[in-house]
Amino acid sequence: MNNLLFFALAAGLTGCWMVGPDYQKPQVETPRQWRFADADARDTANEAWWEQLQDPALNRLVTQALLNNLDLKVAIANVEMFMGAYGSTRANLFPQIFGQGAYDREQISSQANYTNIKLSDTDTAQLGAAMSWELDVWGQLRRAKEAAAADLAAQKAARDAVVLTLVSSVAQTYLTLRAQDRNLEITRQTVETLTEEYRIARVRFETGYASEISMIQSKSELERRLAFIPYYEEQIAQTEHALSLLLGKPPGAIERGRSLDEMAPPAVPGGLPSEQLVRRPDIQQAEQNLIAANARIGVARGAYFPQISLTGNLGQASLDLGKMFAPGANYWTIGSTMLGPIFTAGKIAGQVQAAEASQQALLAAYQKTILSAFREFEDGLIANSKSNERQKTQIRRVEALHEYLHLSRKRYDEGITSYLEVLDSLRQYYEGQIDLVQARIDTFTALIQLYRAMGGGWIVAAEQSTQIPEPKPAAAFP
Repeated sequence: MNNLLFFALAAGLTGCWMVGPDYQKPQVETPRQWRFADADARDTANEAWWEQLQDPALNRLVTQALLNNLDLKVAIANVEMFMGAYGSTRANLFPQIFGQGAYDREQISSQANYTNIKLSDTDTAQLGAAMSWELDVWGQLRRAKEAAAADLAAQKAARDAVVLTLVSSVAQTYLTLRAQDRNLEITRQTVETLTEEYRIARVRFETGYASEISMIQSKSELERRLAFIPYYEEQIAQTEHALSLLLGKPPGAIERGRSLDEMAPPAVPGGLPSEQLVRRPDIQQAEQNLIAANARIGVARGAYFPQISLTGNLGQASLDLGKMFAPGANYWTIGSTMLGPIFTAGKIAGQVQAAEASQQALLAAYQKTILSAFREFEDGLIANSKSNERQKTQIRRVEALHEYLHLSRKRYDEGITSYLEVLDSLRQYYEGQIDLVQARIDTFTALIQLYRAMGGGWIVAAEQSTQIPEPKPAAAFP
């Protein structure tokens, strides 16, 4: 009766108290307003922003990447692995029951006993079940479960972060590819123009209307621009290979859609409230890591307290296999054990110290992640604003250079200036077009980085649309 009362009391205490600190969400100072917010910005945090580019080819590439990217498959498998670890840790809260069986047959030597009488062979058979249950009186096992659940949530956030980075990388790489296509197109157009210019200069030299130096200058500029064609072709091939890797396929050609000039830039995201920005996957992951570290302080402190376990055995046993299930062959035992530290030479204290220091490090990492998110969003806002200014300036510059090219040719034809001025105007017009392409890609890049900086609900929608698998629930049996 006393034993039963002890067991009932121990079981009742389980769940009443938990060693270690409860998690308190840290307070982080957040900006009240953004310095470079756009007056025309819209709330687009939850939209599939890449679809605003209106390029069906890009949409298909994003879907293909979400289905086949190998880094994402690794992240999905990691979530599954941590779900298994959570189920294993949770199981420690419940009784562990194992079946057991044994059979022995023994012959005793007649020369090994004092009677010198040959003894008959003996059988020993046993079949039953054994139970062991560590009572979580101090909450140590529940803290371990709390830490495992936070580890699982952190891995889910890490998977979401991979989706965020993957979509941004696919869009960025595709836009870079289209910019390189445009650079190659501009270069080939310039080469065609210079080829014609060289033909005219050679004819003029042969007929005595121009000097040999004009012909040589024209040929030099033509060869200079011809050298850029293999350079851009190399860049295009390497970019296609990089995009193929993101798509989870061998290096190869990539389908094209709209040109860079035909794409509509995504809307500028609004100045998000800080509470929404902290929902970024990397911030969620950092917080879950902090929650797990906080819970592990309780796990470490729990080692100061005695471990109380219930044990039991139940089954059938007999010295005759044929009487294994005869009346009276059954047996059972029930008991308890308690094991508590007396002297560990500072082992437990060291484990607690390490757990507390780990929690402090992850607290600082969590705070830094939030501040970095604020900085990245602010950087994205100013990059978008200033890249737009640069693009408008480059557009006006290209218009002026086009007029410069027209006038220089006219002046040369009228004999007012040398052919060197024509080549200079061609050179500047070519470089102005290349700079304009770079300004446009910078504008797109700034918007992509801005959407990447703020995260958003589109991540969940993208995972659902491509049926990214969720982990199987932690098993209860066996």
